[in-house]
Amino acid sequence: MSDSSRRALVSVSDKSGLAGFVKGLVDLGFEILSTGGTRRHLEEAGIPVIDVTTYTEFPEIMDGRVKTLHPKVHGAILGRPTLESDAAAITEHGIVPFQVVVCNLYPFQETIAKPDVTIPEAIEQIDIGGPSMVRSSAKNHAHVAIVTCPDQYGEVLQQLKDGNVTEEYRRKLAAAAFQMTAEYDAAISTYMAEITAEEDAGPFGSRLSLSLRRESTLRYGENPHQQAAFYVEDNAPATSLAHARQLNGKELSYNNIMDLDSARAIAADFDEPAACVIKHNNPCGCAVAGTLAEAFENAHAGDPVSAFGSIVGLNRRVDAATADRLSEPGRFIEAVIAPGYDPDAFEILTTKPKWKKNVRLMEVSFADEGRGAAEYRRVSGGLLVQDRDDLPQLEGDWKVVTEREPTDEEYDELRFAWRVCRHVKSNAIVFAKGRMLLGAGAGQMSRLDSSAIAAMKAGERSQCGVVASDAFFPFRDGIDEAAKAGIVAVIQPGGSRNDDEVIQACNEHGMAMVFTGRRHFRH
Repeated sequence: MSDSSRRALVSVSDKSGLAGFVKGLVDLGFEILSTGGTRRHLEEAGIPVIDVTTYTEFPEIMDGRVKTLHPKVHGAILGRPTLESDAAAITEHGIVPFQVVVCNLYPFQETIAKPDVTIPEAIEQIDIGGPSMVRSSAKNHAHVAIVTCPDQYGEVLQQLKDGNVTEEYRRKLAAAAFQMTAEYDAAISTYMAEITAEEDAGPFGSRLSLSLRRESTLRYGENPHQQAAFYVEDNAPATSLAHARQLNGKELSYNNIMDLDSARAIAADFDEPAACVIKHNNPCGCAVAGTLAEAFENAHAGDPVSAFGSIVGLNRRVDAATADRLSEPGRFIEAVIAPGYDPDAFEILTTKPKWKKNVRLMEVSFADEGRGAAEYRRVSGGLLVQDRDDLPQLEGDWKVVTEREPTDEEYDELRFAWRVCRHVKSNAIVFAKGRMLLGAGAGQMSRLDSSAIAAMKAGERSQCGVVASDAFFPFRDGIDEAAKAGIVAVIQPGGSRNDDEVIQACNEHGMAMVFTGRRHFRH
């Protein structure tokens, strides 16, 4: 090794773009020291590499667990050549300082995200030497540029070509490095808390550490005077908004993101072609049908007044027929989320007047995955955590409690209404017919008020329809209100002390009623 050349230490798990970056370092006169799999990767790319064991004169041991944990490595990272005492130690111990350290960590987060991963497999992916080198380099960023992400390679090379990595950029690299190790340790801490949780703690550990990266800064929050940003989880499910692609339209707002999440969740709850229309985080329209175009038409017709300025969710690729329906004159839609768009549909949605560059077109997977994940809600001074209420319905627990059983057709309507109902804010009442949402009473303090609103929205269309309630009817008045609207079948969780009174009311009106045994409050 030449004393006059610059030196870089390279030890990474993620080798994306590595060979090209390191070749660039070599072209700039850097000597490269490396270890294990990284060294072999670079050698196979024809890049000259010095094995760290040659430099330290100490072999890798314990199947590679110990290779960079050596004073000559960390002395070369932490040493301050401009400090007399450090310079003396560097000379005395034959330490060769590094000006650049390239390091990222074992894929712990990716490993624990795999189904059926064992504890030993997870533990083996806890990096020790990597975080030590990263933190050492970040601490000594006055003398060392710590490169932790392939996204940084281009700018680092450019700055080196211009002379050297600036102090300001080294500090920025150090901040990113500390962020990476913090997230890494948080993932390990959370995992260890989960696997060591006491039985009475259930699935939640005694401590919770979250790691999210900022995806975008938003124009404002729910209102213009509120600042806002969108953060996404590491290893978020492919079906989540973290992986949604915006194909067209203006930038997303805070409210858009909230409503898009609800739109995708509702549409994804159905196997048949389905469409939902979201307004203020509640469905004002929803339908399933033989075609996507028909499903959207019925969903929009559920409450066309409320549908003005809405978000639409579709669980099939958007075809030309559906695109034509979406873009009909007089319909104002803020955004559409779907698993894809046929080329002719995309052409329609990006050229029609008032659509063009305005309407946001979002694409995301609607595959049946990511269900039952933890859901978080911020409260003053803390965080509430629960399982998301999106697991499949358990019809085996349903029980008919009235004298009259629902007909097969009524059962189909009840299934539809019950699926929609769990996505409506409590107190939630849903009127449906023809597998179409006719009226929803949402977010009311009284279930009777919700029933009255749903009946008002449905109007004459509710004759021979069904009603779903997210929680039990506490009194018979809600049933009486539904009967006035022409409802013939009811689905609700049951469990009120007045169940007998409610059942009697149904029997008096000749209505069928099903108890599901499961409540779907949504606050």
